[in-house]
Amino acid sequence: MAKGRTRRTATIALRAVYGEVSRTASSRFKKNGTPDGLTAKRQRAVNIRTTLEELGPLYIKVGQILATRPDFVPQYVRDELELLNDEATVAPFASFEAVLADELGPDWRQHFRSIRTHEPLGAASLAQVYKGVLADGTPCAVKVQRPGAREAVSGDMEVLRRIARLIAKSAPHFSEVVDVQAILEVLFTIMKNELDFTLEARNMKKARKTAKHFKRISVPKVILATPRVLVQSFAEGVPINKVKPDSLTKKQRKKLSYELISFMFRSYFVERFFHADPHPGNVIVTERGRAYLIDWGMVGRIDRGTSAALLGALLAFSRNDGAGLARQWINLGSLTPWSNSTAFAGDVARVLPNWYDATLEELNFGVAFMSVVKYSTTRGIQVTPTATIAGKSVANIEGCVRYIYPKLKLAKALRGVLEETLLELWREAAAPDQIAQWSTDVLAMMNAIPGQLQSVLDDVSGRQFTVQARTNLGDPVKAGGRQRLSTGTKLSTTVAVPLALAMARMRRNTPPSRNEP
Repeated sequence: MAKGRTRRTATIALRAVYGEVSRTASSRFKKNGTPDGLTAKRQRAVNIRTTLEELGPLYIKVGQILATRPDFVPQYVRDELELLNDEATVAPFASFEAVLADELGPDWRQHFRSIRTHEPLGAASLAQVYKGVLADGTPCAVKVQRPGAREAVSGDMEVLRRIARLIAKSAPHFSEVVDVQAILEVLFTIMKNELDFTLEARNMKKARKTAKHFKRISVPKVILATPRVLVQSFAEGVPINKVKPDSLTKKQRKKLSYELISFMFRSYFVERFFHADPHPGNVIVTERGRAYLIDWGMVGRIDRGTSAALLGALLAFSRNDGAGLARQWINLGSLTPWSNSTAFAGDVARVLPNWYDATLEELNFGVAFMSVVKYSTTRGIQVTPTATIAGKSVANIEGCVRYIYPKLKLAKALRGVLEETLLELWREAAAPDQIAQWSTDVLAMMNAIPGQLQSVLDDVSGRQFTVQARTNLGDPVKAGGRQRLSTGTKLSTTVAVPLALAMARMRRNTPPSRNEP
């Protein structure tokens, strides 16, 4: 399967490259009708987007992530990639009947009183969704996976792994700060949930528990789930980007917007489990001002340390603290041999005042926040792939809220949920298992101290004790180079030997000999 997908990918990519080369050649020879520079860039960006759409759902997800990476994707390309969605050509219902029969049995129609098969609610690359009515009269949504979708995505994963390995070998400098392989593996893990609807059903049940903390947020209920068929309660309403101007009051819009942001913040920092693709089509708004979050196939998970660093970064953002934001951002990733954290902090401190306390109509926070990635990459700081997925999620939900309440202030929304979030984190810190973990860490450290001290004393008594100091820690080196040591920063054996002898005497508790220096 992988070989066939490799051949298919190569064919589509080569066709796209040939089209781009042809346009470039035409421009160079100045043929009639040749587009100008801006139009040529626009055509190139459209070509990239349509190529990704033709390649399939996995490449569409890659394109959506690339749309949030200003550090190595040009603005004109990102603008076009933001238009990527997982919509696909509608396939006849007959092609899905075999899947329903395989998953629910040959008498699958007995589960339903009716299904609106002539017009699906949605058509994506991986599945189509139909409105139905259960045998007991309950309205429902029926999600059916496209035949062969799982095999196609699995084959594409192998192709992208090969491409990632090639990038790592051919561009080691780039790979130091942008770990393509790690980003893809995070994406592949997320995509596995979309290929097994029983995992998506589990995600929905967990998300419903989080939604209970909010008055205006809901998640559909799972009625039936198999690996390729998911039946859930029907979410009545319209996508958030299609809410009519006069359908909700200003008060309803404001409350719903702040609850949507609060729901996501709780997901990031308390649950550490979040909707990774809350684009407008996945947020359904009712006439009463409630919102259903649907399509829980693509979810992200954050470990405790990353969640704490992300919360610290957003807190610094809300307090206009550039140094704090830079420090927490570095905690989200790792430094390379040529990192310049001082310059990165200066970059952030310079732009943050322009973002502080702005509304959604004044600033695109998702783009602004992820532009920090550009500064960190330039300064040699690698960011964890999880932060990229979370950044995409923040940009998506912010874009949704902008449709109904553009006056929302992200900093105010964060401050509104901060007290409850911190309270939850303190409860977690006081849990018995957490206290036990801290206790074992302290005991392990205490047990290690005698051995480490003994090792130092042995080095001292053996005249092998050397101290080195660097005075140029903020002075980065170029990729492939080494950090240089300034003259005189090494405490050599000229000083170390007498010091070692003195410490050794203390250890043996014997008086010094007059013959020793």
